[in-house]
Amino acid sequence: MLSSQEVEFYRENGYLGVENVLSREELEVMRGVIDEFVEKSRSVTQSDSVYDLEPGHTSENPLLRRLKEPIKQHEVFTQTLHHKKILEIVSQLIGPDLRCNGDKLNMKLAEFGSPVEWHQDWAFYPHTNDDLLAVGIAIDKMTEENGCLLVVPGSHKGRIYDHHQDGYFAGAVTEDDFNDADAVPVLVGEGGISIHHVRTLHGSLPNTSTNPRRLLLYQYCAADAWPLAQPVKSWDDFNATLVTGEAVLEPRVTEVPVRVPFPSAPKSGSIYEIQTTLKKPLYGKKVG
Repeated sequence: MLSSQEVEFYRENGYLGVENVLSREELEVMRGVIDEFVEKSRSVTQSDSVYDLEPGHTSENPLLRRLKEPIKQHEVFTQTLHHKKILEIVSQLIGPDLRCNGDKLNMKLAEFGSPVEWHQDWAFYPHTNDDLLAVGIAIDKMTEENGCLLVVPGSHKGRIYDHHQDGYFAGAVTEDDFNDADAVPVLVGEGGISIHHVRTLHGSLPNTSTNPRRLLLYQYCAADAWPLAQPVKSWDDFNATLVTGEAVLEPRVTEVPVRVPFPSAPKSGSIYEIQTTLKKPLYGKKVG
């Protein structure tokens, strides 16, 4: 459980690092499963609905950068979504009735690994209230050298930055005067977790170390936060995303700033693919 000081830190800064949430045994099981998926990716030649591949991926040298929707790929990830310690922590921050509105396993290989440009998750999926957060489980120790999460403290209390380019959603902040001068790293050891509010500005640099950086991400939201940009199409499917608690027929609506991610990005796929279209990236290569 979080201390009152930790809860207050999260409320004030929009992020938090918590050590020793998963055991060494739990991590070893998960690493074994991840290794199996890396091996399976050898037979994949291009990114698909399961595998997101780094440029230069080959069967001889597999470069898997993301496993998409891991809870659909293996039971160990589903079990971890429901991990007692994680749910206790998340419940302290956004309440006991929770949904999962997304999951992914991001991997940065040693001396490689794509960066993630600055963005706010809220720009991708605004809801009727902002009791949403992302939990990042550190499969490996997160350091500045291996591309740990970077955040701008307190940015969750401010505006939603422009994530559009040439009239289309670009998946990253595109304002000319934006910089990362106020960024701080979220450093946690293996088995620890990072937490960031859905409106917190965040990104990450490439991995320049000799060690991998694997981060399992779960997006949790209060059950009474309903999506604005991705309408509920099926009541049964929507309720299947419940992790704890009961279905809610009355969305809780609060005064929150909203930008919609439309028109959709010209290039579809993961955030990595969308961000390759950026003309002025901070961390990646310019296009055009």
